[in-house]
Amino acid sequence: MELVPLADGFGVEVKGVSLLDVAIDAQAYTEVRKAFETHSLLVFRDQQIADDIQVAYSRAFGPLELTKAASLGENSFYSRLTNVGPQGEIVPPDHRQVLVAKANALWHTDSSFKKTPALASVLTARVLPGEGGETEYTSTRLAWERLPADLQEKLKTAVATHSYANSRDQIHPDLANAEERKALPPVRWRLNWRNPTNDRRALYVASHAYAIDGMDDRDARQLLAHLLDEATRPEFVYSHKWRQGDAVMWDNRAMLHRGRPWDYARERSMVRTTISATESDGLSEVKPPVVH
Repeated sequence: MELVPLADGFGVEVKGVSLLDVAIDAQAYTEVRKAFETHSLLVFRDQQIADDIQVAYSRAFGPLELTKAASLGENSFYSRLTNVGPQGEIVPPDHRQVLVAKANALWHTDSSFKKTPALASVLTARVLPGEGGETEYTSTRLAWERLPADLQEKLKTAVATHSYANSRDQIHPDLANAEERKALPPVRWRLNWRNPTNDRRALYVASHAYAIDGMDDRDARQLLAHLLDEATRPEFVYSHKWRQGDAVMWDNRAMLHRGRPWDYARERSMVRTTISATESDGLSEVKPPVVH
Protein backbone atom coordinates (compact mmCIF):
# COMPACT_ATOMS: atom_id res chain seq x y z
CA MET A 1 0.00 0.00 0.00
CA GLU A 2 1.26 3.46 -0.91
CA LEU A 3 0.04 6.70 0.67
CA VAL A 4 0.37 9.92 -1.34
CA PRO A 5 -0.12 13.15 0.67
CA LEU A 6 -2.94 15.43 -0.48
CA ALA A 7 -2.80 18.41 1.90
CA ASP A 8 -0.60 19.94 4.56
CA GLY A 9 -1.01 17.73 7.64
CA PHE A 10 -4.00 15.63 6.56
CA GLY A 11 -5.35 13.54 3.72
CA VAL A 12 -3.75 10.84 1.56
CA GLU A 13 -4.50 9.04 -1.66
CA VAL A 14 -4.40 5.30 -1.01
CA LYS A 15 -2.78 3.28 -3.81
CA GLY A 16 -2.38 -0.48 -4.17
CA VAL A 17 -5.46 -1.37 -2.10
CA SER A 18 -9.09 -1.43 -3.25
CA LEU A 19 -12.33 -1.06 -1.35
CA LEU A 20 -12.99 -4.76 -1.90
CA ASP A 21 -9.55 -5.68 -0.54
CA VAL A 22 -10.35 -3.89 2.70
CA ALA A 23 -13.75 -5.59 2.94
CA ILE A 24 -12.38 -9.14 2.65
CA ASP A 25 -8.76 -9.03 3.85
CA ALA A 26 -7.90 -8.38 7.50
CA GLN A 27 -4.39 -7.14 6.79
CA ALA A 28 -5.63 -4.66 4.19
CA TYR A 29 -8.20 -3.39 6.67
CA THR A 30 -5.58 -3.01 9.42
CA GLU A 31 -3.32 -0.94 7.17
CA VAL A 32 -6.14 1.27 5.88
CA ARG A 33 -7.56 1.74 9.38
CA LYS A 34 -4.15 2.93 10.56
CA ALA A 35 -4.02 5.41 7.67
CA PHE A 36 -7.53 6.59 8.53
CA GLU A 37 -6.66 7.24 12.18
CA THR A 38 -3.49 9.10 11.20
CA HIS A 39 -4.58 11.10 8.14
CA SER A 40 -8.38 11.51 8.63
CA LEU A 41 -9.10 11.70 4.87
CA LEU A 42 -8.56 8.82 2.42
CA VAL A 43 -9.01 9.02 -1.35
CA PHE A 44 -9.28 5.89 -3.50
CA ARG A 45 -9.12 6.36 -7.28
CA ASP A 46 -10.26 4.08 -10.11
CA GLN A 47 -12.41 1.87 -7.91
CA GLN A 48 -15.05 -0.65 -8.88
CA ILE A 49 -18.03 1.30 -7.56
CA ALA A 50 -21.18 -0.56 -6.58
CA ASP A 51 -23.58 -0.33 -3.64
CA ASP A 52 -22.68 -3.75 -2.22
CA ILE A 53 -18.93 -3.08 -2.40
CA GLN A 54 -19.34 0.30 -0.74
CA VAL A 55 -21.41 -1.19 2.07
CA ALA A 56 -18.99 -4.09 2.60
CA TYR A 57 -16.05 -1.69 2.81
CA SER A 58 -17.87 0.65 5.18
CA ARG A 59 -19.11 -2.15 7.44
CA ALA A 60 -15.50 -3.23 8.07
CA PHE A 61 -15.07 -0.03 10.14
CA GLY A 62 -18.15 -0.37 12.34
CA PRO A 63 -21.96 -0.38 12.45
CA LEU A 64 -23.67 1.36 9.56
CA GLU A 65 -26.08 4.20 10.09
CA LEU A 66 -29.54 4.03 8.55
CA THR A 67 -30.39 6.98 6.34
CA LYS A 68 -32.63 9.43 8.18
CA ALA A 69 -36.31 10.07 7.64
CA ALA A 70 -37.45 12.02 4.57
CA SER A 71 -34.21 11.36 2.65
CA LEU A 72 -33.53 9.53 -0.60
CA GLY A 73 -32.67 6.03 0.57
CA GLU A 74 -34.61 6.41 3.84
CA ASN A 75 -34.12 3.44 6.22
CA SER A 76 -31.37 1.94 4.06
CA PHE A 77 -27.59 2.14 4.40
CA TYR A 78 -27.36 4.44 1.36
CA SER A 79 -27.88 8.18 1.27
CA ARG A 80 -28.39 9.14 -2.36
CA LEU A 81 -27.38 12.71 -3.15
CA THR A 82 -28.68 13.67 -6.56
CA ASN A 83 -30.58 16.27 -8.54
CA VAL A 84 -32.41 13.57 -10.52
CA GLY A 85 -36.08 12.95 -9.77
CA PRO A 86 -37.99 9.64 -9.60
CA GLN A 87 -38.75 9.63 -13.33
CA GLY A 88 -35.15 10.28 -14.32
CA GLU A 89 -35.70 14.02 -14.83
CA ILE A 90 -33.39 16.81 -13.69
CA VAL A 91 -35.32 18.54 -10.90
CA PRO A 92 -35.85 22.35 -11.02
CA PRO A 93 -33.57 24.74 -9.07
CA ASP A 94 -36.11 25.28 -6.27
CA HIS A 95 -36.67 21.54 -5.73
CA ARG A 96 -35.99 20.07 -2.30
CA GLN A 97 -33.13 17.91 -3.63
CA VAL A 98 -31.30 20.99 -4.90
CA LEU A 99 -31.96 22.82 -1.64
CA VAL A 100 -30.42 19.85 0.20
CA ALA A 101 -27.34 20.17 -2.00
CA LYS A 102 -27.16 23.86 -1.11
CA ALA A 103 -27.46 23.02 2.60
CA ASN A 104 -24.63 20.55 2.19
CA ALA A 105 -22.52 23.49 1.00
CA LEU A 106 -22.41 24.67 4.62
CA TRP A 107 -19.36 23.45 6.55
CA HIS A 108 -20.44 20.47 8.63
CA THR A 109 -19.56 17.09 10.06
CA ASP A 110 -22.02 14.31 9.29
CA SER A 111 -24.57 13.23 11.90
CA SER A 112 -23.52 15.54 14.71
CA PHE A 113 -27.28 16.20 14.97
CA LYS A 114 -28.05 12.52 15.77
CA LYS A 115 -28.22 10.64 19.07
CA THR A 116 -25.29 8.55 17.83
CA PRO A 117 -22.79 10.66 15.87
CA ALA A 118 -20.73 9.39 12.97
CA LEU A 119 -17.24 7.95 13.02
CA ALA A 120 -16.79 8.21 9.26
CA SER A 121 -18.47 8.72 5.92
CA VAL A 122 -17.71 7.09 2.56
CA LEU A 123 -18.78 8.98 -0.56
CA THR A 124 -18.61 7.59 -4.10
CA ALA A 125 -19.07 9.31 -7.44
CA ARG A 126 -21.75 7.77 -9.67
CA VAL A 127 -22.56 10.53 -12.22
CA LEU A 128 -20.54 13.74 -12.46
CA PRO A 129 -21.63 17.05 -14.00
CA GLY A 130 -18.32 17.97 -15.65
CA GLU A 131 -17.28 21.19 -13.94
CA GLY A 132 -18.06 22.09 -10.35
CA GLY A 133 -19.38 19.94 -7.54
CA GLU A 134 -16.06 19.58 -5.73
CA THR A 135 -16.04 18.58 -2.06
CA GLU A 136 -13.85 20.61 0.31
CA TYR A 137 -12.29 19.29 3.50
CA THR A 138 -10.41 20.75 6.43
CA SER A 139 -8.89 19.19 9.54
CA THR A 140 -10.45 20.16 12.86
CA ARG A 141 -7.60 18.29 14.56
CA LEU A 142 -5.14 20.81 13.14
CA ALA A 143 -7.64 23.59 13.86
CA TRP A 144 -7.66 22.55 17.52
CA GLU A 145 -3.87 22.63 17.63
CA ARG A 146 -3.89 26.18 16.24
CA LEU A 147 -6.18 27.45 19.01
CA PRO A 148 -4.64 29.46 21.89
CA ALA A 149 -4.00 27.33 24.98
CA ASP A 150 -6.51 29.26 27.10
CA LEU A 151 -9.29 28.70 24.54
CA GLN A 152 -8.41 25.01 24.33
CA GLU A 153 -8.86 24.73 28.09
CA LYS A 154 -12.21 26.50 27.90
CA LEU A 155 -13.43 24.25 25.09
CA LYS A 156 -12.31 20.97 26.68
CA THR A 157 -15.40 20.95 28.88
CA ALA A 158 -17.69 23.19 26.79
CA VAL A 159 -20.85 21.57 25.41
CA ALA A 160 -22.65 22.67 22.24
CA THR A 161 -26.17 21.92 21.03
CA HIS A 162 -26.57 20.59 17.49
CA SER A 163 -29.74 20.44 15.42
CA TYR A 164 -30.46 19.33 11.87
CA ALA A 165 -33.04 22.09 11.60
CA ASN A 166 -30.47 24.77 12.49
CA SER A 167 -28.42 24.18 9.35
CA ARG A 168 -31.43 23.63 7.09
CA ASP A 169 -33.14 26.80 8.32
CA GLN A 170 -30.16 28.76 6.99
CA ILE A 171 -31.18 27.69 3.47
CA HIS A 172 -35.00 27.66 3.63
CA PRO A 173 -37.45 27.68 6.57
CA ASP A 174 -39.30 24.65 5.20
CA LEU A 175 -36.29 22.55 4.18
CA ALA A 176 -36.41 20.58 7.45
CA ASN A 177 -39.96 19.28 7.42
CA ALA A 178 -42.12 18.35 10.41
CA GLU A 179 -41.17 14.66 10.18
CA GLU A 180 -37.45 15.48 10.30
CA ARG A 181 -37.83 17.97 13.14
CA LYS A 182 -39.66 15.37 15.21
CA ALA A 183 -37.23 12.54 14.39
CA LEU A 184 -34.13 14.68 14.97
CA PRO A 185 -34.50 16.75 18.16
CA PRO A 186 -31.49 18.81 19.33
CA VAL A 187 -28.56 16.91 20.86
CA ARG A 188 -25.57 18.06 22.92
CA TRP A 189 -21.88 17.20 22.38
CA ARG A 190 -18.61 18.43 23.79
CA LEU A 191 -16.78 20.90 21.56
CA ASN A 192 -13.79 18.61 21.20
CA TRP A 193 -13.27 14.92 20.50
CA ARG A 194 -10.16 13.01 21.61
CA ASN A 195 -9.05 10.14 19.40
CA PRO A 196 -8.20 7.22 21.73
CA THR A 197 -5.83 5.72 19.16
CA ASN A 198 -3.37 8.62 19.09
CA ASP A 199 -4.61 10.88 21.95
CA ARG A 200 -5.03 13.85 19.59
CA ARG A 201 -7.99 16.17 20.08
CA ALA A 202 -10.10 17.74 17.37
CA LEU A 203 -12.52 20.64 17.44
CA TYR A 204 -16.05 19.22 17.17
CA VAL A 205 -18.19 21.90 15.56
CA ALA A 206 -20.50 22.22 12.56
CA SER A 207 -23.15 24.38 10.93
CA HIS A 208 -25.62 22.23 12.91
CA ALA A 209 -24.35 23.75 16.21
CA TYR A 210 -26.05 26.87 17.56
CA ALA A 211 -25.77 27.04 21.37
CA ILE A 212 -23.20 26.46 24.12
CA ASP A 213 -24.13 25.48 27.66
CA GLY A 214 -23.87 28.40 30.07
CA MET A 215 -23.36 31.05 27.40
CA ASP A 216 -25.61 33.82 26.17
CA ASP A 217 -27.17 32.80 22.84
CA ARG A 218 -25.58 35.66 20.90
CA ASP A 219 -22.14 35.06 22.41
CA ALA A 220 -22.40 31.33 21.72
CA ARG A 221 -23.29 31.87 18.08
CA GLN A 222 -20.42 34.34 17.68
CA LEU A 223 -17.93 31.88 19.18
CA LEU A 224 -19.19 29.00 17.04
CA ALA A 225 -18.97 31.17 13.90
CA HIS A 226 -15.45 32.23 14.87
CA LEU A 227 -14.37 28.60 15.37
CA LEU A 228 -15.82 27.60 11.99
CA ASP A 229 -14.17 30.55 10.26
CA GLU A 230 -10.77 29.80 11.80
CA ALA A 231 -10.96 26.09 10.98
CA THR A 232 -11.95 26.68 7.35
CA ARG A 233 -9.58 29.42 6.29
CA PRO A 234 -8.74 28.82 2.59
CA GLU A 235 -5.10 27.98 3.23
CA PHE A 236 -6.16 25.02 5.38
CA VAL A 237 -8.67 23.53 2.90
CA TYR A 238 -8.24 20.62 0.48
CA SER A 239 -10.61 20.67 -2.50
CA HIS A 240 -11.34 17.27 -4.03
CA LYS A 241 -12.12 17.36 -7.74
CA TRP A 242 -14.13 14.24 -8.42
CA ARG A 243 -13.34 11.69 -11.12
CA GLN A 244 -15.35 8.65 -12.14
CA GLY A 245 -14.39 5.74 -9.90
CA ASP A 246 -13.51 7.89 -6.89
CA ALA A 247 -14.30 6.88 -3.33
CA VAL A 248 -13.49 9.23 -0.47
CA MET A 249 -13.61 8.39 3.24
CA TRP A 250 -13.26 10.92 6.05
CA ASP A 251 -13.20 10.97 9.83
CA ASN A 252 -16.20 12.93 11.10
CA ARG A 253 -14.55 13.24 14.51
CA ALA A 254 -11.75 15.32 13.02
CA MET A 255 -12.90 16.81 9.72
CA LEU A 256 -15.28 19.42 8.35
CA HIS A 257 -16.48 19.22 4.78
CA ARG A 258 -18.82 20.94 2.35
CA GLY A 259 -20.04 20.41 -1.19
CA ARG A 260 -19.47 23.07 -3.83
CA PRO A 261 -22.07 24.26 -6.36
CA TRP A 262 -22.34 23.05 -9.93
CA ASP A 263 -24.66 23.74 -12.84
CA TYR A 264 -27.82 22.26 -11.33
CA ALA A 265 -29.21 21.71 -14.83
CA ARG A 266 -26.57 18.96 -15.19
CA GLU A 267 -26.85 15.62 -13.41
CA ARG A 268 -24.73 14.86 -10.37
CA SER A 269 -25.35 11.65 -8.41
CA MET A 270 -23.36 10.49 -5.39
CA VAL A 271 -23.88 7.78 -2.77
CA ARG A 272 -22.84 8.10 0.87
CA THR A 273 -22.58 5.43 3.53
CA THR A 274 -22.05 6.48 7.13
CA ILE A 275 -20.38 4.53 9.95
CA SER A 276 -21.67 5.18 13.47
CA ALA A 277 -19.22 5.97 16.26
CA THR A 278 -18.82 3.50 19.14
CA GLU A 279 -17.13 3.65 22.53
CA SER A 280 -13.94 2.24 20.98
CA ASP A 281 -13.90 5.28 18.68
CA GLY A 282 -13.86 7.64 21.66
CA LEU A 283 -17.62 8.27 21.80
CA SER A 284 -17.40 8.77 25.57
CA GLU A 285 -14.98 11.65 24.93
CA VAL A 286 -17.63 13.72 23.18
CA LYS A 287 -20.56 12.81 25.40
CA PRO A 288 -21.59 15.69 27.67
CA PRO A 289 -22.25 15.38 31.38
CA VAL A 290 -25.66 13.98 32.24
CA VAL A 291 -28.14 16.74 33.10
CA HIS A 292 -30.40 15.77 36.04
